[in-house]
Amino acid sequence: MMKSEAVIMAPLTETELSQREVIKPQDVLRLPAITQDYLCKPSANIYEIEFTRFKIRDLETDTVLFEIEKPPASDECNGAHSPEEQAEPSRYVRYRFTRDFLKLKHVGATVEFTVGSKPINRFRMIERHFFKDRMLKAFDFEFGFCIPNSRNTCEHIYEFPQLSQALYDEMVECPYETRSDSFYFVDDVLIMHNKADYAYDG
Repeated sequence: MMKSEAVIMAPLTETELSQREVIKPQDVLRLPAITQDYLCKPSANIYEIEFTRFKIRDLETDTVLFEIEKPPASDECNGAHSPEEQAEPSRYVRYRFTRDFLKLKHVGATVEFTVGSKPINRFRMIERHFFKDRMLKAFDFEFGFCIPNSRNTCEHIYEFPQLSQALYDEMVECPYETRSDSFYFVDDVLIMHNKADYAYDG
């Protein structure tokens, strides 16, 4: 009887992925480090998904740690920039938390988003967190089906890794060296890529 063996996939470089017409979830999972650039353009979001509100809370105390809501679009400003230029700032967020944030165990992240005229099947997010060249943790969430022209809200639960004292101290001492890539897929095709960095020195 033959034994089944786990298949270990070789790492993929960011350059290799950027040359592909279609990027799949299994592709980004093979990246060995944080990306330096975006793996798709804002125009890849053919489903017109727009994140309008985001909230982070400590699940143990129900304390809101961070909350932001996108302001209404200004018609006066919209005419001066292309859709690509308008979407670019929303793809990157910089967070600043206190050092106590690193000691939390379970955090809830609530997102509110709207979708355009196309129905969305198998909406999925893969989020990978790195400190310098070390991956801290990867999260994989399903949003489910979204009907056309709808506003949707969901909360994802993050279970934070427990850090050694040495790593905790280094992350506090090196603001914005902690980074994340958030990859969004519909039907296993990359349609959005957002980035963030974090400081824990507040």
